[in-house]
Formats: sequence, C-alpha cells, structure tokens
Amino acid sequence: MRIIKNDADIAEGVSALIKIEPKFRIAVELSPPIPLRRKPSGFASLLQAIVGQQISVAAAAGIWTRIEAAGPVTPEAILAMSDDALRECGLSRPKVKYAKAIAEAVDTEALSFDYCRDASVDDAIKMLTAIKGVGPWTAEIYLMFSVGRADVFAPKDLALQESAKILFGLETRPTDKELAEMAGGWSPWRAVAARILWAYYRVAKGREGIGA
Repeated sequence: MRIIKNDADIAEGVSALIKIEPKFRIAVELSPPIPLRRKPSGFASLLQAIVGQQISVAAAAGIWTRIEAAGPVTPEAILAMSDDALRECGLSRPKVKYAKAIAEAVDTEALSFDYCRDASVDDAIKMLTAIKGVGPWTAEIYLMFSVGRADVFAPKDLALQESAKILFGLETRPTDKELAEMAGGWSPWRAVAARILWAYYRVAKGREGIGA
C-alpha cells in the first residue's frame, strides 16, 4: 500500500491524476501548490479530527489551542480531565463523550494506531468507526493526513462535493455515493485527488474547506 510521506509523493500523485482526469490540471493550475498536510499519527491527531467535526476551520483551531493549553494531549490526560474542564475548552457535550471514548479505546487497546497503518483501508475504517463519535469522515481524514494513506477519500465532505460540482461542471452537488463512484476512477491516488479538490475549493469559494 502506498503511504504519502513528502511533497514528491504529492507531485507523483498529481501527475498521475492529470493523466486520469485532465480537468484536474485546471484545478492544479489555479490553486497554490497542493499541500502535503501530513500530521503525526496517534491519539492527538484523531482527537483533533473529532474537534473539527461540523464546525468551521477557525472555530476548530480555537478549541484545539485551548485543549493544548490545558495540558498534554494524551489519553491519560483526557481521561483525568473533568467533563466541565473539557467543556471550558470549547467541546460540546457530545464531543466530550467522544474524546473520552477515544481515550478509553486506546487505554483498553481496542484502538491500535499501528493497525491503522498496516491494515487495509476498509479494515482500518471499521476499527476506527467502532469507537463512539468516530464516523466515516473522521476515520478517512485521520487515515489521509495522519497515516498518509494514498488511496482513501472522504465523499461525505461537503467541500469536496461542492468543489467537484464546480470543477466538473455538474448541475447539482454530487451526493456522497455519486462522489465516491467518481473517486473510484482516481485510485490509487484518491487522497491526492481530495487535496486537489480542497485546494480548488479555496480558490473557487474563497474559504478553507478543511482544517487539517
């Protein structure tokens, strides 16, 4: 399986995708350099993906800054924090429960970050989404940016849907199923295709589509 490690890997993926779908060249030429966006794997990055669920990039960044300021971002530290302390960082009540659920999964070894790296994408997503609060989008974002999996996509992401609508001249925004079907043709570089579409979204809409 291919792991995206550096800008050279992104460049290879971009070149391959332009051959598969020439319209990607339009997005690439109009966008700034397609970013690597790699993060360390592990608990903190998965929790950060939870923080970013269904809120703006700016709001997620503010909450994350407060979480980091509260102390080490480790499973042990999160389990030791009271719900009120996590709420004061800006987490909603459901996300407090999700943060604790992830920490408990690591503590009980129900969640293995090595498995996320070594298993198939489908199996890694299955393990991640077994944890309360970790939906498909969160799992895909974690695998894409923190593990570096090259062939994972996030079809439920609204920015990706809107970007695809604009780039491919679609009358309506594709559904997640329609976008997943489109993305099937971009394998084995679907994670690079997502990066291109997010970069193009920023150009087309004038705002960030992903905070990772």
